[in-house]
Amino acid sequence: MLKYSKALVFVVFVFLFAMCNQKNKNEAEKETILKGSLDVGVDETVKQIVDDQVAVFEGTYYDAKINVKSKSEAEVINDLLNQKTKVAITTRDLTEEEKARFEKNKINPRVTPFAQDAVAFISNKSNNDTLIALKSVIDFMQGKPDSKIKGLVFDNPNSSTVRYMKNLAKVNEIPKNDVFSFKTNNEVIKFVKENDGMIGVIGVNWLYQPTPDMVETVKQINVLSVKPLNDNQYYSPTQDDLALGKYPLARDLFIINCQGYTGLGMGFASFIAGDIGQRIVLKSGLLPYKTPGRKLNIRSEIIKDKE
Repeated sequence: MLKYSKALVFVVFVFLFAMCNQKNKNEAEKETILKGSLDVGVDETVKQIVDDQVAVFEGTYYDAKINVKSKSEAEVINDLLNQKTKVAITTRDLTEEEKARFEKNKINPRVTPFAQDAVAFISNKSNNDTLIALKSVIDFMQGKPDSKIKGLVFDNPNSSTVRYMKNLAKVNEIPKNDVFSFKTNNEVIKFVKENDGMIGVIGVNWLYQPTPDMVETVKQINVLSVKPLNDNQYYSPTQDDLALGKYPLARDLFIINCQGYTGLGMGFASFIAGDIGQRIVLKSGLLPYKTPGRKLNIRSEIIKDKE
């Protein structure tokens, strides 16, 4: 009887394994690098640049459909680990522990850096002081009061900006007093616009590419210049200061492909990291990972038009 039970378990295992392989095979057959439908988990702090990339990609390859699933960083990573989505765009690489989980499932994540953005500090227009020391913000995150900061405002407790600032301040939790969080970057911008003394902490992409309903609101806040920990100068989250490595709150953007086969995820990643995708990044105000080249035609003489 035991022998028959073992045989039955083995048959069921082989059947399930075959069905799983057939499912992956069917997915791969329906999809190519330029055709098919793909859900992409996107860190909501960089949604604007991803929307631009998707619009051009779909406008170029008509048989491709990219569905943007905008969530907090923690939710995006969890969906990736639980295979609810197989491609994600984040502001950090996978940790060694996260990579090990994929390797355990025989999946080798392909991680492609494609841009650099920044965490930005914003304040109310009534605040004439547009400078802030990074040390002051770190001290505030550590529970030390600062006369220049009435409160810090984040987009989401699970967002990449919260995780970034916690790592920078070396704290496990954000202070309970005078630190607030909402759900979106737009809510932070609106709150800071209406409340003096508050410092908003958001992804700079939302300032360079505000949604149509937020254009006028963005004009009514200040983007603060930041003094690094080891420098006496102040720098802004501009392309120039990012390119020179001066702005202290820069971070890389990654597209993480865990499909496990040659599919639309690979095609979209190649597009974003390629010439057109990098030009889209450049135009957005963020810093492309690879600066697109420019071709110049140089003439030895100027030919005047005939009258």
